[in-house]
Amino acid sequence: MPAPRLFLLLLAGGLLHPANVAGQTAPPRQVIINRGRVPDATLARLEAGSTTRIPDGRYWYDRVSGAWGLEGGHTRGFTTAGLELGGRLPADISGGGTGVFINGREIHPLDLAALQQLVGQVVPGRYWLDGQGYAGVEGGPAIANLMQVAQQLYRQNGGVGENYGGGAGAYHNPRTGIGILTDGQGGAGVFGP
Repeated sequence: MPAPRLFLLLLAGGLLHPANVAGQTAPPRQVIINRGRVPDATLARLEAGSTTRIPDGRYWYDRVSGAWGLEGGHTRGFTTAGLELGGRLPADISGGGTGVFINGREIHPLDLAALQQLVGQVVPGRYWLDGQGYAGVEGGPAIANLMQVAQQLYRQNGGVGENYGGGAGAYHNPRTGIGILTDGQGGAGVFGP
C-alpha cells in the first residue's frame, strides 16, 4: 500500500492523531483552575525544573493559603501561596454545604471534619488562613496558627514525628490519622483521612 494511502487510513481510523503529524502542534492542555483555563506557557513555567506534570483536570486553588483540590472536592494539599493561577476563588468551588468559609471558599465537609479534629467545634462563619498557618475571623487578627496547633496536638497525643533538618518535618497522629508537613520555612500542610 502506498505511504500516502496508509497515512490517510491511519488518520481516518483515529490511530494517528493530527497533533502527532510533523509540523503540527499538540492540542492545548486542559488544566482548569478556579474555572479558568491555565495557558500552556504558564503550565510550562510551573513545571520547569520539576519532575511533576500537572494532569489535565478541574482544580481550585486558594492563592492566600496555598491550599488546592479538585473542583467540587476537599483540600488535597498545600503548595506555594501567591501564585497567579486561575481567576478569583469561587465560593462554591468545593461543593460547600458547611457554612464555613475560608478565604471566601465554603469548605468541603471533609475539610470541616479535619479542622474540627484540630481545634474542636467550628462555628459557621467567614475566616481567613494564610500560607504560614495563621488563621482568624475574616477582617480580624490572627487567633491561632493551625500548623503550631497541629504539631502540639500530635506530640500530646502520641504523634510520631520525623525531623528532616532545618526545621522541616512531618508529624502524624496514629490515633486520628491526621498529619502535618512543614518545610521549616513557614510553609506547611495538614493532611488526613
